[in-house]
Formats: sequence, structure tokens, C-alpha cells
Amino acid sequence: MALLHVSITADDPERVSRFLANLLGGQALPFPPFPDSWIAFAAQDDGTAIEVYPLTHRLKAGSQTITCEAGRPDAGATFAHVAVASTLDRSEILRIGAAEGWVTRICNRGPFECVEIWLEDRLLVEVLDAAMQRDYAQGMTAQNWRAMFGLG
Repeated sequence: MALLHVSITADDPERVSRFLANLLGGQALPFPPFPDSWIAFAAQDDGTAIEVYPLTHRLKAGSQTITCEAGRPDAGATFAHVAVASTLDRSEILRIGAAEGWVTRICNRGPFECVEIWLEDRLLVEVLDAAMQRDYAQGMTAQNWRAMFGLG
């Protein structure tokens, strides 16, 4: 298993994202799918990234995919999540997530698909099989992010 990206929260997501991008030798860009959020891409531009969300928002398991809502995180919600690469195929990932009784489903993130597994129906882990990892590596670059969201 390999770590692909991680998310954190901050009082000032833009400032924190720019700082992290500087440390990573990469670049910080807005994260348009969620209000007031930013993403710091690493220099190698291979999808390695740190997403930074405001403390005033929280991530929830919506009916079809993740949703963002206003409000400080509570015991049942946080914007922190992780994306991991797995050697298992999507059917096996779905099977073992469902066996735990947790929300487990395939979701489209635009440049890639993933299996959302909500640990304890509270904490999001995005799991990518080999095909999903290929799409992630091709789509999750700073250059593609700029094009996808018209960021110049």
C-alpha cells in the first residue's frame, strides 16, 4: 500500500497550502470542489499532494459521494482523510469494506475513481486499485488541476 494524498484542516488553508507546497518544492492551488479549500502539489507532480480545508467545514458521507457542509468538525465528522493505493482489485476492496458494515462504494472524483470506505462510518479512506492508480497518476497533476478548474 502507498500513500497518495492526505488532507488536513487549518484556520488559513491558503497560507498553510502555500507553505506546504514550498516545503514540497511544488505549487499551491485552489481546491474548487470545496469552498475555501486549497491543495499543495509536490514538485514531482505525480499526484502526491496535501489537501487543506478550513476548520469551518466538515466532510460527511453523502447519499452518493462525499459532501461538504459548514460547521466545525465534531466527533462524527472531520475533513481529514487519506488516499491509499492497494494491490487488491476493486471487487475485493468493496467486499472487505462492506463486510465491516461501513459505507463502502465506488465514487468518481473527476480525474480518478476510488472506493470510498468510511471507517466506523466516520473517517474517509479513499482506496485505489491498480486501474484507479493509473488514472490518479495521469489526472492528479498540478497542470491537469489548472486545466480542469480553469485556473490558468
